[in-house]
Amino acid sequence: MTINTTQFTGLCAGIVLMLGSLAVGAAETESHMAQGLKHAEAATKAVDGKAIAEHAEAANTHVKKSVEHLTAGSASLDQAVEHGKQGHTDLAKKAAEEAEKHLKAAQ
Repeated sequence: MTINTTQFTGLCAGIVLMLGSLAVGAAETESHMAQGLKHAEAATKAVDGKAIAEHAEAANTHVKKSVEHLTAGSASLDQAVEHGKQGHTDLAKKAAEEAEKHLKAAQ
């Protein structure tokens, strides 16, 4: 099978688009604390007040989301303990799984 220039160009473009979408997906799954830290670091390196304020505001948004996830994770862990002590294995496991999701999101 031979491939012509147009097909090769299309194939290369498809690969580039696929890799680009993977990079975007990875950024979207990055934790709130990691994103907050990146913006805080950018704020310290910014050279004007407006840029500092923009990065600080973005950092603070992610930090607040992280705190929300930590609070929800703690509440789920409390439920896991309570259900576990009562012998409600399925409910305890479900609560622990919820806690895990929130704690990962908060990191």
